[in-house]
Amino acid sequence: MVSCPSFFRVAVFGEVVKGRPAEAGRFAPPDNSPEDGREGRHEGQDTMSNATQNSKFIAGEKAIEAAGISISLMKRVPGPLKSLADQVIRSASSVAANLSEGHGRFGRDRIHHWRIAYASAKEVDTHLKLLLGAGAIDHVRAKEAIKLFDEVRAIIWRLLHPRN
Repeated sequence: MVSCPSFFRVAVFGEVVKGRPAEAGRFAPPDNSPEDGREGRHEGQDTMSNATQNSKFIAGEKAIEAAGISISLMKRVPGPLKSLADQVIRSASSVAANLSEGHGRFGRDRIHHWRIAYASAKEVDTHLKLLLGAGAIDHVRAKEAIKLFDEVRAIIWRLLHPRN
């Protein structure tokens, strides 16, 4: 017998899930019996709203903090560099948005959003360094944002490449 939750047991193994035989070549259907008081849900399954409101997603929180600092720095960028400042705002927002969206997704869709967030974090890092080099933004706050985006990238890297 494969050791996995009953709703992931593949019918190929001929297992019986909650009194129902698995159909050949398909996942075993869930038991929607009302006696467990949670009709339509599996053991230990919770709704997405309950699952996410009680969980703390550190990468998302750091990304929001870094984006906030970056966006506030862009308010004082001189005219000739405004297009670069606009790109900082878009890419910094993209990091936080894609992390949050990926956190609510599963499988390849989740990985896709986290890869976009990682690339956007690298992009905003480069733009901040360019603006720093041009002397257009505050050095201390920019370094703080760069450090936070570096931490976010490290977390995303580990999400994308978990240790086994």
